[in-house]
Amino acid sequence: MSVPSDMEAHLRPLMLKALDGDAAAYRALLEELRRHLRVYFARRLAPALAANGDDLVQETLMAIHTRRLTYDRAQPFTAWLHAIARYKLIDHFRRNKLRMTLPLEEDAAIFATDDSEATSARMDVETVLATIPGKPAELIRQTRLEGASVAEAAARLGMTETAAKVSIHRGLKSLAARFGGKADG
Repeated sequence: MSVPSDMEAHLRPLMLKALDGDAAAYRALLEELRRHLRVYFARRLAPALAANGDDLVQETLMAIHTRRLTYDRAQPFTAWLHAIARYKLIDHFRRNKLRMTLPLEEDAAIFATDDSEATSARMDVETVLATIPGKPAELIRQTRLEGASVAEAAARLGMTETAAKVSIHRGLKSLAARFGGKADG
């Protein structure tokens, strides 16, 4: 399970407001992060080490506070957050000379919340889509990434369904020619 886009959509504006000096937004952000980080660390610590989770939450919140000015406003906030949390967890394991082992049947819960690959892939897709004109890119985004039907995407952009299909086809063909893939999507 990757970080839901609504989580990013909720946390990122709070971080941006906090960076701009909004104390209420900063308090709200820290409270949201505290709840999220508790779950994050609980999934990664063995039950015998669960008590360390609160310490890791506090360490991570302190790191976020002291390093908040290093956050790049153009990047996803949750990727930055999880990078810090991951490093705090690694530091904890090293400090305590711990090696985590996990039965293979339980690995999905551990890897489920690491969104760095999904975030990176989404950024790559957005970069690629930025190389084609606006309407075809938006149609591809809506139909191929967000799951809208061609009719829905066409209606949102004020196009006929046929024109939208042609635009999607041409956009995919352009991407395939540029990046060497198949255009049939």
